[in-house]
Formats: sequence, C-alpha cells, structure tokens
Amino acid sequence: MTSTQKALAICAAIAVVAIGGELAYLHYERNKPMKTPQAEERGPTNADYLVFLKQKRPSTPADVKELTGQTIWVSAGGQMDYYPATGHHADYSKAAGTLLGAEPIVVKDVFEQKAPKDTTATFRIAGGDAQVLLAFTKPKSDDPKKEYAIPVGYREGKDYTFKMDDIFFYDDPHELYKHWGPEVWKAIDSHQVILGMSESQVQLALGQVSKSVSEETGNRLVVYPNLGHPMAVTFVKNHVTAFRPDQGY
Repeated sequence: MTSTQKALAICAAIAVVAIGGELAYLHYERNKPMKTPQAEERGPTNADYLVFLKQKRPSTPADVKELTGQTIWVSAGGQMDYYPATGHHADYSKAAGTLLGAEPIVVKDVFEQKAPKDTTATFRIAGGDAQVLLAFTKPKSDDPKKEYAIPVGYREGKDYTFKMDDIFFYDDPHELYKHWGPEVWKAIDSHQVILGMSESQVQLALGQVSKSVSEETGNRLVVYPNLGHPMAVTFVKNHVTAFRPDQGY
C-alpha cells in the first residue's frame, strides 16, 4: 500500500469515528430522561384576591330596576349621603344620613330627578341633566319600611352613566369575606378598628375617604374622617398596629 493510500485510509477511519460519535451523542440527547422544572417558590396568596365580585354594568334605568326587591350591601362606605323619599321624589334639602360600609339596603324602585347645584348629592355622582336615584329601605334601621333615595347615576341627553358597581356589593360581604373571621366582622359592623385589621377591612369599617402622606398601602399612617370623628390608624405589613382619635381631617 502506497503512502497516499495509507493517508486516505486513515482519513476514512477518522471520518467513520467522528460520524459514529455524533450519532451516539444525538441518540443520547434524544433518549436521556427529561428534567422536571423546579416549581417557583411563592408566598401565600391573599385570600381577598380570590373573591369574585359581581359587576352589573347597567346602561339604563331599566337595568337598575331589575334589582327591585333585592338586598344589596354598601361597599363605598362613608361617601354616599341619602335623602328622604316619597313616591318618585327625593328631598334634597337635607340628607337623612350617610351609608356605611357593609350596610344592607333593599331596593324598592328607580327614578330620575333634577338635582340642585348646591347639594351633597353631586359630590360623588354628577348632576347631569338629571340624576338616577335608587329608592330603598334599611332593614336594620329603627323603621325598616321607611323609604330613602340615593343617586347612583346620571343622564346627559339620552346617555346614562352609572356608578352602581363602585358603590355596592351584590352579594353579602360577610359571606364573600368570611375568611376575615367573626371578630373582624364584629368590628366592621360596629364601625370600629381593632389591632390586626387590614387596610381593606378598616376602609369598610370607617369609610373609603381617607388621607395619608404615603402611597405605600399597608405600611403607613392613614387618617379617616369617620363621619366627624377622625381616626388615625397605623399599618405595618398591612396590619393595624396602633390607632387613636385624630385632631381633625
């Protein structure tokens, strides 16, 4: 065998070994056991985030009227004044009170009425050409049959805007947030604060209106007007650690 033939034979042998090695590697890669991805470690989920809140999204008074006879509960506590009502007329001259968080009301009817400019009725709901008012009773009041009215939307021309979904729960919040426990719910229903409550719980107890120099929810001092009885509440890691009456709002 000549030197040329020997060189060709060596090259051929090297090529065979290389191809064989590559085939063996591909066979190994295709048949090796798959690695199971390591699960990402996460902290406990806040049970409040798992609560489903119904949305009605009404677009006409007829949509709101479908709630007639039903009980709904206040979510926007401390913000909405209500007025004495007779028939399809609300007496805007003097508010009968302010709806409180988690308070139940029974829907009786829906009607439209022009709101005077100098009234608290337009604080949360614009006056428009006319306001849409919800007639209701308060089943836990001293007079559970007495009717009141509260604006829940307004009309501009032929167009309606409603704030129902921002004001009310359509299911009992005591059941929706049952995981808060009886002690917290007792405080909310009596509109008081206890140590350990979260910001959401205190909002429902004292009202949504508040002020703070910090935007770090759960770690700050918050002052609530609390219907003329201001309360300063300190939160650390979204738990009340201290509270006291405040000088003013």
